[in-house]
Amino acid sequence: MRSLLHAGVTHIPKGRALKVRESLQAVGAPPPTVPQNKLETVVSVAQDTAEYVASPDLPGPAANVDREHLASSRVAALNVLARKVAACTRCAELARTRTQTVFGVGNPMARLVFMGEAPGAEEDLRGEPFVGAAGQLLTDIITKGMKIRREDVYILNTIKCRPPGNRNPSPEEAANCREFLDGQLAILQPEFICCLGAVASQNLLGTSLPIGQLRGRFHDLGGVKVMCTYHPAYVLRNPSSKRQVWEDIQKLMKEMGLLRETDRPTS
Repeated sequence: MRSLLHAGVTHIPKGRALKVRESLQAVGAPPPTVPQNKLETVVSVAQDTAEYVASPDLPGPAANVDREHLASSRVAALNVLARKVAACTRCAELARTRTQTVFGVGNPMARLVFMGEAPGAEEDLRGEPFVGAAGQLLTDIITKGMKIRREDVYILNTIKCRPPGNRNPSPEEAANCREFLDGQLAILQPEFICCLGAVASQNLLGTSLPIGQLRGRFHDLGGVKVMCTYHPAYVLRNPSSKRQVWEDIQKLMKEMGLLRETDRPTS
């Protein structure tokens, strides 16, 4: 179980299959570079008492592929990537000031990934994304608004280290960490990504458009549907934006087949 936690895995469900998609491509930007050593060719990890083996060419979820084995393969690959993140010193300031890296957490078979900008002070201490006040609001959006469990999604950030003073990540820092973000998404193969705030949205989509112009509609990212909305921390500072966030989440829910007739925007 230690390897599961190290990879940020909190839950492995049964019974639902996902489509196979090709590697993610940045919208309006050159395809991301995938280094040769991003994932070891073969890595063995112990999960409970069983031994699983995963390779970079992860099997897609097809009828003849056991779902639990696929989940285990993703866990193993995430675990390898998490160790690389933990050892990273590309951003000298962040490596010097961080308590620990914050890789990601959730379901390796999730249909939906929530993507923020960077860890804050609480996340830096606990090693898990979105655990402070903004994290509680995100949990409420997931559990009370979408009526699913936080454990049913995967949550990560654009960069994996806390910037001092909770400043926004610099373009150089985001570029240094892009390999790890692309690696996570390539392993997870989500159907949907919800970008929280301008930093996450602009970095993922390769655009300089403001969040006000990016939110409220879907963007295509190599076959993955991306919805952008305001960051929960922004909503806490600007409560009037709650309605716009809920409208964005409703569009996401409708596309995912989760929206019910009784769901209505709230003020």
